[in-house]
Amino acid sequence: MMARRGLGKGLDALLPSIDELDTDAQSGHVQEIAINQIDPNTDQPRKKFDQEKIKELAESIKQHGVVQPIIVKPNKERYMIVVGERRWRAARIAGLTHIPAIIRDISENEVVEIALIENLQREDLNPIEEAQGIKQLIEEYGLTQEEVAERIGWSRPAVSNSLRLLTLSEEIIKHIEDGLITPGHARALLSLRDHTLRDILVKNIIENDLSVREAENLAKRLEGEDKKQKGAANTAKPSYLIEIEENLEEYFGTRVTIKPGRKRGIIQIEYYSNEDLERIMDRMKR
Repeated sequence: MMARRGLGKGLDALLPSIDELDTDAQSGHVQEIAINQIDPNTDQPRKKFDQEKIKELAESIKQHGVVQPIIVKPNKERYMIVVGERRWRAARIAGLTHIPAIIRDISENEVVEIALIENLQREDLNPIEEAQGIKQLIEEYGLTQEEVAERIGWSRPAVSNSLRLLTLSEEIIKHIEDGLITPGHARALLSLRDHTLRDILVKNIIENDLSVREAENLAKRLEGEDKKQKGAANTAKPSYLIEIEENLEEYFGTRVTIKPGRKRGIIQIEYYSNEDLERIMDRMKR
């Protein structure tokens, strides 16, 4: 069995190896629990389950049974899944009434953290679910990006790039969730600060089935054309205002326009969704 990489504190003790499972079975730690006495974790980081894969797993369970026990925790007079919701779902489809399980008494916070780390390690999440899981580990558990990277076995830049996906518009995030564009395409989109240009690029990616390299090249062309248009529009604008605009655009990650007047002026910051507005407001509070 491959060694797990970057396990969080206590997680290696929670996720048993094959040898440990054999020992647990012999010592009676693995129990057969009624499936209808088990509830899924409502804070499960994976929001979408591939039903075809669940059905395939159900067929395997019909033939071979549940090879690896799920892990549950006591929850009043029932049990909550800590690890193994896919197996639990598949076992129900397969018609099983009971499922092998290991009972571990852990806190609610540990359940969520373990579920997040376990899913991130096993690459069971789509890119947006991964980013949301990382964000939750940072915001709710006080981990730094470096600590998250160490626990899930990723590089620090990979964690940072994952989080950047959440700065995209709701529409683009939905395209990523649906598999219409890849994280590679998303990086090309993130290279464009202007959200209008991002909309043009994502439309081309989907309609013309662009590769990541083609998307990157188109992003560069769009950026170049936009700079030319801005240059023409800014010929009468003082250079110091243009520099301030560029600095603000870099900070807020969106288009910023300064409209000077004789004694007063207007700073216009564009946003493209409610989530985008909240992101900008968060930046303002820093």
